[in-house]
Amino acid sequence: MLTQLTSFQNVGLKSEKITVEVGCTQGEAKMMIVGLGDTAVQESKQRVWMAVRSSGFKIPTGRVTTVNLAPADLRKAGPRYDLPIALGLLIVNGQAVLPETTFSSTAFVGELALDGSLRHVTGVLSAAIACRRLGIKTLVVPAVNGPEAALIPGLTVIAPQNLKELVQILQGALPIPEVIVPASSAADTLPEGVVDFADVRGQHHAKRALEIAAAGGHNVLLSGAPGAGKTLLARAFRGILPPLSSEESIEVTQIYSVANLLPENAPLIRSRPFRLVHHTASGVSIVGGGQVPGPGEISLAHRGVLFLDEIAEFPPQVLEVLRQPLEDRTITITRAQGSVTFPADFIMVAAMNPSTYSAASAQRIKRRISAPLLDRIDLTIDVQPVAIEDLQAPPSSGEETSAAILERVIRARTLQALRFAHLSIQTNKEMGVKQIDTLCPLGEASQQLLRTAVQRMGLSARAYHRTIKVARTIADLGGSDAIETVHVAEALQYRQNIDG
Repeated sequence: MLTQLTSFQNVGLKSEKITVEVGCTQGEAKMMIVGLGDTAVQESKQRVWMAVRSSGFKIPTGRVTTVNLAPADLRKAGPRYDLPIALGLLIVNGQAVLPETTFSSTAFVGELALDGSLRHVTGVLSAAIACRRLGIKTLVVPAVNGPEAALIPGLTVIAPQNLKELVQILQGALPIPEVIVPASSAADTLPEGVVDFADVRGQHHAKRALEIAAAGGHNVLLSGAPGAGKTLLARAFRGILPPLSSEESIEVTQIYSVANLLPENAPLIRSRPFRLVHHTASGVSIVGGGQVPGPGEISLAHRGVLFLDEIAEFPPQVLEVLRQPLEDRTITITRAQGSVTFPADFIMVAAMNPSTYSAASAQRIKRRISAPLLDRIDLTIDVQPVAIEDLQAPPSSGEETSAAILERVIRARTLQALRFAHLSIQTNKEMGVKQIDTLCPLGEASQQLLRTAVQRMGLSARAYHRTIKVARTIADLGGSDAIETVHVAEALQYRQNIDG
């Protein structure tokens, strides 16, 4: 007897359909698994045998069970096939009689414990999205993964605690347990653990630049002496970014699900990510990779903030891997088995302490942070030490709150949404040359100012266009339809040399 069930394999953020074929023949009692499975897949044999027996089912002896995971040329990884293999084993041995519709319209994903209970698996949200794409109506996952799968509307989710309960549900002996879909609530004004700008004393110039960065999605370099407040400003920055939309929340949650980093009891991520990367991090940990390619820090920061503290301490080869994703907002990882692409649309906030280096080592800094990478930084901010008067000022000294700044940022983002309604971009930073020429006309005075800046500052073509995009954001914050000379002038003042 032969039976076929549907499961999924994560390939990047996508889930590829896997057909789990289970068949039995007469012979010595054993199980063979074929189909290019890794060690975890091969070890399913021991988990499945023990889980089936612990669940009270009896498998006849003297039968060879063969499991084929098709397509055979796609590498299979992880324990996610335990559940369909066990269910197929019960079906071909007559231990579970199920309706034919169970096989054609249902997919199964889950790891089995030795006592028959179901354990958490990664990438369930990707599997649920694949079900919707393929027209599969029902997805069976472990109970702990139920709320995650239920994020996709129109999909029936069965989330049992164990194998025996699942068989009884599929046979109609038990009702389908209710899976509580996470309620969509308005995001908090300030995400948990984020510093309020009102608690950052002084630094009005830096705060203004970060407001511009949040409004247009621009990259930032904070340069200043130790203790000036660079890290505090970076941590406060996430609090002035607009809340994630429903689609963005699904995108971010999908990445964290595949990376097995979803917070416990939080199946949907509603706050923008903030990833702090230490200068000892490797290039693979930043861009992603591994034998089974997984998302790195730049993908975990998707739709949020990637903070590189002490950027001048990073090895040059590590920093250089950021150039392509900063431009394309995606990262493609190539291995012998194929290529996978992860999203990487983040705002990079970098910090450095130039005062810790002598004039003689200025060239060393420039060798570490290349000109092409600096070109991709839109705003360079000189963070000065906080004046003693600001430090000793009372808490109610008139410092603007993150909520007040966020209101202006949201108004600017709304203008951008209207401007790009007919395009596949959302923020000013995403504009290409064609969009800049069409949507960012400049007056003669502004053009002359830029010509002078190119000659005196040696701006590249990339820096020239990025300056215009920053000027467009400054105009949006001011509610101006046109880019005025004052907007271009402010944008140029953030375009500094790394040692100046």
